[in-house]
Amino acid sequence: MNYRLGLISIAAIATVCAASPAAAQDARGYWQGALQIGPTRLTIGVAIEAAADGSLTGTLDSPDQGSYGIALDNVRAGDDGFAFRVPAIGATYAATWNAAEQRWDGVFEQAGMRLPLELTAGTRPETKPAGKSALPANWTIPAPAEVDRLIDGRLASRPGIGMVITAIDGDRQQTTKGGPAGIDADSVFEIGSMTKVFTALLLAQMTLDGTVKLDDPVAKYLPADARMPERGGRQITLRNLSQQDSGLPRLPDNMRPADISDPYADYTEAQLLEFLGRFALRRDIGSEYEYSNLGVGLLGYSLARAEGTDFETLLRRRILDPLGMKDTAITLSDGQKQRFVTGHDEFLRPTSAWSLPSLAGAGALRSTANDVATFLRAALNPQSPIAPAMKLALAERRDAPGFAAGLGWMRVPAPGGELAMHSGGTGGFRSFMAIQPATDRAVVVLTNSALEPSAQDLGLHMLVGAPIATAAPPMRAPAQVERREVTLADEQMNRVTGTYRMAPGVDMVIARAGSGLTAAITGQGALPLFPRAPLEFFWRAVNAEIVFTEEDGRITGAVFTQDGNSMPLVRTGTP
Repeated sequence: MNYRLGLISIAAIATVCAASPAAAQDARGYWQGALQIGPTRLTIGVAIEAAADGSLTGTLDSPDQGSYGIALDNVRAGDDGFAFRVPAIGATYAATWNAAEQRWDGVFEQAGMRLPLELTAGTRPETKPAGKSALPANWTIPAPAEVDRLIDGRLASRPGIGMVITAIDGDRQQTTKGGPAGIDADSVFEIGSMTKVFTALLLAQMTLDGTVKLDDPVAKYLPADARMPERGGRQITLRNLSQQDSGLPRLPDNMRPADISDPYADYTEAQLLEFLGRFALRRDIGSEYEYSNLGVGLLGYSLARAEGTDFETLLRRRILDPLGMKDTAITLSDGQKQRFVTGHDEFLRPTSAWSLPSLAGAGALRSTANDVATFLRAALNPQSPIAPAMKLALAERRDAPGFAAGLGWMRVPAPGGELAMHSGGTGGFRSFMAIQPATDRAVVVLTNSALEPSAQDLGLHMLVGAPIATAAPPMRAPAQVERREVTLADEQMNRVTGTYRMAPGVDMVIARAGSGLTAAITGQGALPLFPRAPLEFFWRAVNAEIVFTEEDGRITGAVFTQDGNSMPLVRTGTP
């Protein structure tokens, strides 16, 4: 659910190279570097070899997490670039060769986030610890004292931040908490995109009782004068929205939040329908998985219209009340507001709570560890009120980058049996939940900070013994820069409009909007730009600016800076 302009809300990634590649665009060899996400630095290694038939194979190492030899698939290299998938962690990489810098410039994508990643030639480590690439075969959920240690380690450099972890193992349930006094299993957190699982179960339930059909066109449930995008004679279905292969983007391009700290709050139903009515799909429906907050938000909107109610009422009537989940809600009671914890951004600054009035199905829920544990027990119980819907949700399956997508759930293999899981993130919260039906185990992790690493690695460690990321102290919050707006002529505004390449597959589009300009990064909504000089513009919503470059009177690129981090952009197209 994250919404943040620029640098794709990521810190830059340097990559890993070893044994020199044989030629400029030859991907064979070992590539080495480091992945920097906020204050956390992860060393990465990628080994690429050629098989006897000429096809490429490879593995990925993450020494800082004690993981080696993680298998790659779909490895390919040629004139069109270099790419691979990492199925075990649900990631993909695609790059083009930068001959001037002798490196691959690409994008690493995982769980819907796109991260710039540069790969340069390096040297393979002399030693490679053996036997750490696989998860342990007979893992047991850590005892409370060990979980205390894990939470204390994660929060040691995060004053004021809390965390609650609840694990289920058959009939046993244990909760461990850390952080400020008062934060416990009844504290209310935003759970962000974990909401998508609840939206998917609504779809499954309503399919089973005949209210809707999985392959109903979404257009069937929109207002009479609304229009849905189509392609190749096909219509987007409810199934496409839930399994994330509708072809709709991550976010609509007409999101222009007045307050970036609560970015969905003023996005209206009218704006949603306006976007759908003019958007042209860029690929065939059902052809490719692409994580879309817009898509699942639209699913929640459509299901509510199918039953003639609002999303929260629909969810309470069909799932929350039958399961006794009294502390899971969008609209909090006075008592819940008193237990609602304050979120914090990646610099540990307090943040605003989020509201998603038009896209609630994508991430509007707030909940507690106790309530999520109630839900996970019901998800594991074949006799629970949601058991039939769970069965359908897990029976539906399509391939996604590194995992299988059910209805809502992301599914990955693990010792002891497949995991079904989903994470969540808003401006000041992170969450993770997973079930392992074969072992009757589940886990939920909630924390009130957006600083990574956060919840997912601890949740996977609790459930299957996955490695834990090293948590570094938060970076110092960047100083706000005072910028003053000037007036420019239309001709001066028009000069800088166009498409600017940030990384392969990630562009910034500068366009006219009324008398001004907007900027939209791939997968994000457009935000207003304000001039401070003929070639210098800034954002008010975020601490960012862009300075355009020219040669012989022609705009050729720009330098984009956010929170003190700069990135060169190349102009690739004009309006």
